[in-house]
Amino acid sequence: MAGIPVSRPAYGIQLPVQSQSTLYAEHWEAGAGAADLVAIARAVDGAGFGYLAVCDHVAVPRRLAPAMSTVWYDPVATLAHLAAVTEHVRLLSHVAVVGLRHPLITAKQYATLDHLSGGRLILGVGAGHVREEFEVLGADFERRGAVLDETIDALRAALGPEEFPEHHGKVYEFTGLGQRPRPAQPRIPLWIGGSSPAAVRRAALKGDGWLPQGDPRDRLPAQIARLERLRAEAGAEGPFTVGAITEPLYVGRAGWEVGRRTLTGTPEEVAESLRAYRAMGVDQIQVRFRSRDRAELIEQINLFGAEVAPRID
Repeated sequence: MAGIPVSRPAYGIQLPVQSQSTLYAEHWEAGAGAADLVAIARAVDGAGFGYLAVCDHVAVPRRLAPAMSTVWYDPVATLAHLAAVTEHVRLLSHVAVVGLRHPLITAKQYATLDHLSGGRLILGVGAGHVREEFEVLGADFERRGAVLDETIDALRAALGPEEFPEHHGKVYEFTGLGQRPRPAQPRIPLWIGGSSPAAVRRAALKGDGWLPQGDPRDRLPAQIARLERLRAEAGAEGPFTVGAITEPLYVGRAGWEVGRRTLTGTPEEVAESLRAYRAMGVDQIQVRFRSRDRAELIEQINLFGAEVAPRID
């Protein structure tokens, strides 16, 4: 697999608190802050998770704020803060909307993060979807897919081993400009997010991994088959990590309403259900737990690491 050490289980978590969309945020997150993020990140690290992930939005327009909220911590600042209080867990941007920024800015930020964390970065990138965000930053919303394609190429160069990277494209051009520190990793894993046909093709041809955006289980086999076909047709070689986002989880019997879509039960029951992802060709799963407060979330994280994860493998 690209990006997660093979000695560690292939599961990760999207952190709470850092982004608070109404689609997934728990009520207690509204009053949470830095201390909660640190405590949760340390629990994730101690429980053996492969990565912790954070999202990216610069500014949310008023029309979308009721659903998305405006709570979106900066991903680089957040991951750097959490890198300093963890030891092993990898640091994933899921996803960085890299088309909002010049690739040399993105490279400077994430190369520094990888350097300071001892090589723990996984760079997840995506096209973005908020028009106003692009417009206010002077980015091209209509051509964001094409811009992302070129940005990935520019980032490959800028995050590579060369102190003076070089890129010549239609949108960006740079040469003779040095950036240090260099990343600690010789090649930073680049996972591509999105479930549209264009995003899946981009992941297959340009990525080291694929991060789906909300595909239910019954859609995954067809998506994975398309990834494999596209990579085979292009002669793509090397490690490739197929991801999936699971249903919300609750390990054990909650005693409160956890939602009809939540996967719940004994550790073996939860693990049995999650093993189906491996069977369909998924390499890493991203989980999110239902919880009523920080303590319950950390309890769920620890239960999953100790009782569920060993049964998945």
